[in-house]
Amino acid sequence: MKIIAVGMNYEAHNAELHEKMPRPEEPVIFMKPDSALLKDGKPFFIPDFSNEVHYETELVVRICRLGKNIAERFAYRYYDALTVGIDFTARDLQRKFREAGNPWELCKGFDSSAAIGEFVPVDRFLNLQALHFHLDIDGNTVQRGYTADMLFTVDQIIAYVSRFVTLKIGDLIYTGTPVGVGPVSIGQHLEGYLENEKVLDFYVR
Repeated sequence: MKIIAVGMNYEAHNAELHEKMPRPEEPVIFMKPDSALLKDGKPFFIPDFSNEVHYETELVVRICRLGKNIAERFAYRYYDALTVGIDFTARDLQRKFREAGNPWELCKGFDSSAAIGEFVPVDRFLNLQALHFHLDIDGNTVQRGYTADMLFTVDQIIAYVSRFVTLKIGDLIYTGTPVGVGPVSIGQHLEGYLENEKVLDFYVR
């Protein structure tokens, strides 16, 4: 199982964190190891190597068929469920690695850095590119997303990624975070919603 993630896929978020970088012409892809997965409502433990771990709330798509070089018009056949996930990022490490011009996988791919909620069948939704999702922390909404604001749609991402990497059953695609990322701290209660349904629920320890 692979965890494939998309960076810089919402214009407002790019202005928030990447204002000096040009708008991407193709999806910005990075990957997390399977040891990054955090599921079943288990708590997220802030790692001791970072003093600034941020949440990044995202729509997550689950792959249901083996696929390579998938045409965009057929991409919808290759996923069967959606949920909300958190791409945890060690922001202080990310800045350090970027300033040094080094790869920054460690700030994104550390253990338990990919929280995942309960999956909802894709056929529950009429249009994947018109979905709202949000994150609450301690009962207060801190981040909202609307998939119509994506720079690259779910189907475009799948078509692009499958040119380089074979997609397999069970692979997950984190489709990018909207504006509003921020730090987490010990004791916080995180709840993620897809439309009005709570699909993600865990604590920070």
